[in-house]
Amino acid sequence: MADIPTSGQMLWKLEGEDRVLHLRHNDLEPWLPYEEFPQYVLPDPEGFSKGIATFMALLKKNWTAMKS
Repeated sequence: MADIPTSGQMLWKLEGEDRVLHLRHNDLEPWLPYEEFPQYVLPDPEGFSKGIATFMALLKKNWTAMKS
């Protein structure tokens, strides 16, 4: 995770009954599921929302959590 940019945006979206992390680098990009960024993906603990480990790591890199 050392090569991750120190800015970006994160948003939780409902997919069925699950909340899934979506990412983009800036306002001009569309929101994409976090799995579309395999260089950022970390394994999630069982029973947590899809992307929570990635979310926490990106927060530490100063990414912004947006309200859904």
